[in-house]
Amino acid sequence: MKTGLYFGSFNPVHIGHMAIANYIYEYSDLDEIWFVVSPHNPLKKKSSLLAGHHRIRLAEIAIADDRRFRVSDIESKLPQPSYTIDTVSYLREKHPGHQFALIMGSDNLLTIHKWKNADILMEICKIFVYPRKNTSKDPSPELKEIIQTADIEIVDAPFMEISGTFIRSAISETRDIRHFLPPGVWQYITDMNFYR
Repeated sequence: MKTGLYFGSFNPVHIGHMAIANYIYEYSDLDEIWFVVSPHNPLKKKSSLLAGHHRIRLAEIAIADDRRFRVSDIESKLPQPSYTIDTVSYLREKHPGHQFALIMGSDNLLTIHKWKNADILMEICKIFVYPRKNTSKDPSPELKEIIQTADIEIVDAPFMEISGTFIRSAISETRDIRHFLPPGVWQYITDMNFYR
């Protein structure tokens, strides 16, 4: 079973996330994609981060009955802060029948050499990379060295310029941006008065 791990804070999950997952599933050999909701990215500020259980619930609402996808809360059960190598190692041990791959934006690929045990991570996982803005700069020598032997597939997915920052900002300004979110997600955020 080839399983793509789509890591993110999903703060909140929006149509950009769903479109990327949809595209990668349909245009790759993956059998399924897991949305791995991260409690806190060690490289990001924690401010304005919705509680983990709410972001997990939003992702579950977004995926609904789509059998291609599932939500994983594994990182909320592992020691904090969460590191991708630790999560992948744990999942490989718990699910020996799965062949895990990573799904990430091109912006993340540019900093992957700074990740914990990045060399080991790239030995054990294929990486699907989709386009993100602000990734035109040249890779550092450290990155070039570490990705030489990695199994990286650049995915020609549509360019998504929607960001969680934009969504949160628009909601805080009381703008109706319901069509940027799966319907149930918009309803949950509205009912719970999140990001106001």
